[in-house]
Amino acid sequence: MAEALRDGAGGISGLRRLLEEHGEAVEWDVAHYWPGRSLLELYRGEMSWRELRVFLRYLPAGSATARALNPDNSWSLDQQLIATTADAVRELTHLTLLVNTDPKKRNRLKPPDPIERPGVKPREKSNVIRFGGRHGSGAAQLAAVFGGASRR
Repeated sequence: MAEALRDGAGGISGLRRLLEEHGEAVEWDVAHYWPGRSLLELYRGEMSWRELRVFLRYLPAGSATARALNPDNSWSLDQQLIATTADAVRELTHLTLLVNTDPKKRNRLKPPDPIERPGVKPREKSNVIRFGGRHGSGAAQLAAVFGGASRR
């Protein structure tokens, strides 16, 4: 949050521009994190520009203003940790199922996708044919793809 306040012009003109672009988010944060205060106090002269700047500089990462300034970094540390814990539980559940499943049916169990997080692109599904491994060289797969017959 502090970095966003330092970008561009500083002082009152920078705060004015911030309020023009993200005034609703700032208004919500003032009401939420500063009970009994209102952004209207700034325009009435009951709140100084310095007070507003200090307030904005120390807003938490999950605040409405922080999300408006940087949507890719809008989760708080708590939210990140909860998502990481949930992903770990899902992965452990998947591993437990794999260990306790008939080996012939294990390939049906797909690993869980991680919970989507802001600013992180999801893994892309791949249609790449894997050659080698426990099924041999993959010549039969390659021949099937290109419509030919394979030699054995």
